[in-house]
Amino acid sequence: MEETPRTPVITIGLNAGQATFDYAMAELKNLVEANHMTVVEEVQQALSRPQPGTYFGTGKVEELATIVADDGVDTVVVNDELTPSQIRNLEKVTKARIIDRTGLILEIFANRAQSREAKLQVQLAKLQYQLPRLHTSASQRLDQQTGSGGGGGFTNRGSGESQTEISRRTLQRAITHVNHELKEINQAAATQRQQRERNQLPSVALVGYTNAGKSTLMNALVREFGKSDEKQVFVKNMLFATLNTSVRQLTFPDQKKLLLSDTVGFVSQLPTQLVKAFRSTLAEAANADLLVQVVDYADPNKEAMMATTEQTLHDIGVTDVPMVTVFNKADLTEATYPSRAGDQLILSAQDPASIALLVQTLKEKVFHNYVTADFLIPFADGDVVAYLNDHANVLSTGYEATGTTLKVELQDTDFNRFKQYVVTP
Repeated sequence: MEETPRTPVITIGLNAGQATFDYAMAELKNLVEANHMTVVEEVQQALSRPQPGTYFGTGKVEELATIVADDGVDTVVVNDELTPSQIRNLEKVTKARIIDRTGLILEIFANRAQSREAKLQVQLAKLQYQLPRLHTSASQRLDQQTGSGGGGGFTNRGSGESQTEISRRTLQRAITHVNHELKEINQAAATQRQQRERNQLPSVALVGYTNAGKSTLMNALVREFGKSDEKQVFVKNMLFATLNTSVRQLTFPDQKKLLLSDTVGFVSQLPTQLVKAFRSTLAEAANADLLVQVVDYADPNKEAMMATTEQTLHDIGVTDVPMVTVFNKADLTEATYPSRAGDQLILSAQDPASIALLVQTLKEKVFHNYVTADFLIPFADGDVVAYLNDHANVLSTGYEATGTTLKVELQDTDFNRFKQYVVTP
């Protein structure tokens, strides 16, 4: 089956002397590819700040229009978020569709969304993005983008009311409706989190740049320590392969258990609308006992990616959760792995020794509430012995005339629960 042809586009960017400009343009190309487009030409201009009306300077805009005509493309993708007037003016001169960086990322998210929650979150972000842009040509496609929910508003046009005012009211009603649906979903998700918290299991959240290998790492851990009936999370070598937060329980051989979540990946200049819309999805990170920032160690821009991750976490209010940094994909570099220096690990998610080092680190960081004690449990209380064998790390077992002796590493809550059986040295 032949692949659908990719849409040819021209990418443009304004170089105002920022150190990360080349990286941002390379990332824009990756985003374009992720949206089933292909870059046929890149246009840059060195300018201290964007022109208020046209982003590029007048001469450069005319040059862009010529390139658009010569290349026969009908889409231009811009490396920054544009104002409504900039989009309108560029479209007028170039006769091409103008997509700014925010619009591009929103399109990608819309194509990737699978669950109802993700679809609603993306829909909310798109509506909030469209609201101040009703004067642009994009508003002419409003009823196609917002779906049937905005149908009736255009038939009851008030005296002297402009089309823009009607469109704005339609969008606001749609935003209210989507917010209401998301609120119901968020309440259900919060209830699930509360239930997990009552189980007193520590939680670890994988965070980081999109395509850094978070899902691959999670699958490796789930295969080794997850329940046999738990599904693997979706993995593909592309930006934003998954938008859902997946939570899995891991049980290690010593009966220590934790909850591991895989969150949506980040990207530089992640649209504010998306950060706000996905705040509830990212609540798993905000409520975690430990964050594991996964970094593509083979990517030359990894430092910028780490800065983006930390800024995004700050934007969603995650500021005081302990973090371990995992430099993944070391198998694509010359580095020796697995290795650890403090809270930084170099590893490969494909390597069993790397997974073992990560597990050792996770245990060290999250299982602070464990104690080791000796128990003497009467034979009549065999259910206690069975519980400890199922929920604790039994280091040794023996038998005396009065009952079963156990040396056990267990949570402090279980220690207090069975304190009556503790043998005082």
